[in-house]
Amino acid sequence: MITLRNVEKFYEGGFGRSYVLRRINLEIKEGEFVTVMGPSGAGKSTLLSILGMLDGAWTGEFEFVNHQVHRMKPRERAELNKKYIGFVFQSYHLIDNLTVYENLDIPLSYRNVKSSERAAAVCDTLDRFHIVGKRDLFPSQLSGGQQQLVAVARAVIANPKLILADEPTGNLHSSQGKEIMELFKKLNDEGTTIVQVTHSEANAAYGHRVVQLADGWIVGG
Repeated sequence: MITLRNVEKFYEGGFGRSYVLRRINLEIKEGEFVTVMGPSGAGKSTLLSILGMLDGAWTGEFEFVNHQVHRMKPRERAELNKKYIGFVFQSYHLIDNLTVYENLDIPLSYRNVKSSERAAAVCDTLDRFHIVGKRDLFPSQLSGGQQQLVAVARAVIANPKLILADEPTGNLHSSQGKEIMELFKKLNDEGTTIVQVTHSEANAAYGHRVVQLADGWIVGG
């Protein structure tokens, strides 16, 4: 599903290049649940941004579902992102002035889904995540756990092939975090590929393997 070959990310500075990622070679098969771990500054979130095509300033080769991402234009990468990928961030990234219902509708609107089908999908997702009673509330009216639940619901509503999760339980109580991880495991069991960045050994245990980063290099996994 994903193949990275010699992917590097660096910044030019007064003293030469400062590398964030070095010679990353990585393969992730469809249906895998992969955890990326390492100390702060190791390049974990940068790697996730590249996988999600949020960051286009890198060198190397990147294949994703038979697409040569390194040869694609920014607009083509954005379309690939919308079609296949769902994101879950530690800081939720919900849109403050939209209700829960409207936040869930956004990913579907990107994919030109008919309004009647969108409404049905949003209602099904509200029910699946047990947040029907929250549909007309705004993010500021929700607890942290509820906001993250909505963020996960938004990430999966369009049935993405790949979910990228960056410290998805970092702001949650342990019981809320466990609920999110159990949900990821269920989605993975149903066939969704997941790549998560975490510092939590407990969260890592939900995945199939761990990729260890240090100073921009893969040092394990």
